[in-house]
Amino acid sequence: MSKANNQLKPLIIVEDDPGLQSQLKWSFDGYDVQIAGDRVSAINLLRKTTAPVVTLDLGLPPDPTNVSEGFATLQEILSLMPQTKIIVVTGNDDRENALKAIDLGAYDFYQKPIDPDVLKVIIERAYHVHELEEENRGLNKMQRYSPLDGVVANSPEMIELCRVIEKVSPTNITALLLGESGTGKEVLARAIHGLSDRGEQKFAAINCASIPENLLESELYGYEKGAFTGASKRTIGKIESANGGTLFLDEIGDMPIGLQAKMLRFLQERVIERLGGHEEIPVDVRVVCATNQNLEEKISSGEFREDLYYRISEIIIDIPPLRDRAGDAVLLAWSFMSKYAKQNNSKVNGFTTDALQAIEVYQWPGNVRELENRIKRAVVMADDQLITPGELQLNADGEENMPINLREVREHAEARAIIRAMSYVGGNVSKAADLLGVSRPTLYDLVNKYGLK
Repeated sequence: MSKANNQLKPLIIVEDDPGLQSQLKWSFDGYDVQIAGDRVSAINLLRKTTAPVVTLDLGLPPDPTNVSEGFATLQEILSLMPQTKIIVVTGNDDRENALKAIDLGAYDFYQKPIDPDVLKVIIERAYHVHELEEENRGLNKMQRYSPLDGVVANSPEMIELCRVIEKVSPTNITALLLGESGTGKEVLARAIHGLSDRGEQKFAAINCASIPENLLESELYGYEKGAFTGASKRTIGKIESANGGTLFLDEIGDMPIGLQAKMLRFLQERVIERLGGHEEIPVDVRVVCATNQNLEEKISSGEFREDLYYRISEIIIDIPPLRDRAGDAVLLAWSFMSKYAKQNNSKVNGFTTDALQAIEVYQWPGNVRELENRIKRAVVMADDQLITPGELQLNADGEENMPINLREVREHAEARAIIRAMSYVGGNVSKAADLLGVSRPTLYDLVNKYGLK
């Protein structure tokens, strides 16, 4: 064989006939063939290689003329690794036992005499089915990693944040989302709205930093006809339009000090008055606020009211920057690549290894927004199916802040490596184990050890 064994697909052949062992050992190009002559050696090989496909002769020692040992081996393999595809090899006149093996969970059967070319086709098909099933399981796990619609995350920090949002959402508590620009504050605000009993009602968002002060008040509260020059008709404001739903006040740290007192009154009494009007209008609305600024510093400088701060921060949710979310940049990159490749009818379907490494080590000062923009541009500019670091305008240089204690270094490195591997292969456990150079059971043990489920 020209390839190294670790580049070949593992295949276990359980066969006690030395002549057939020799014939089959060299009949399957592209596979790392391991031979077992009895049940014990077959199980030991399976534990070592976690081979997804096994061919199994039912006639095994100590009584090759009896199929009981073959059936016992079949059941033990499936008990140990239920996803294993077992191809049962039977005698020419042994159709009844072949069907019984299928009933016990075997993937397929093949009757002797053996034609390696035909058996290879069955093996390749079994491998293909196994890979499809693993991919589906990986996608299901990726969906479970993030309990909120629209949130793509796998890092422990974001999973914990999602749990907080799940607890907060069903209440009417006023939440304050804190995080750098581009970390996804509006996405999380929409998640809070969607998970609440107001989810079917309107979600109204307004950016307090993007609207001039003289217009912000009318945008929030609305106005009556004739309230000011150009007010030719009554207009409902954002607060009133969100009645029954959720109002998202983005960048509330930039709200002019003159409007903060009026906002405080609304939050306390849940009533508003339109500009130019005198009628108090009750409004039932859930309020979620967000800012990338330090409000406590703004309070000290007199730019933000302390009483308003305490009113909007009944619960504070800190959103970590993308650089502190291990594995999430790669996971998000795959999501954005899929989205924009579909939108642009692009042939792009993945990343080079160098590109994934560059995404991982880059510090992302613009956070998720910057990542999305780079992926969108790279999809449009890519020459081939795989996006390169050059098309991302990134390089793979970078350093991580690592602990010094050797045990912490080892645990940190192992956990990061597992997250990287799972991100690279979309949650496919078998492929991640191959990348990491460990067996699938070992990977499961490490996932449990570091709480990475």
